[in-house]
Amino acid sequence: MNEHLKHQSHSSNAVCGLGFIGAAVYFISHATGFWMGVLGFLKALVWPAILVYEAFGKLVG
Repeated sequence: MNEHLKHQSHSSNAVCGLGFIGAAVYFISHATGFWMGVLGFLKALVWPAILVYEAFGKLVG
């Protein structure tokens, strides 16, 4: 595998990891209880999919 492609893969993984941590902190800090915090953690796992879904909804609809 090309060394340049390996480097890109690692840096994009780091960006995704930081995005997950940021989303988890945001959603959990706005939680009003334990189960809302759990829901916030789950939202942090899937926020990119929600973002793309909402963006396509705005563009198409």
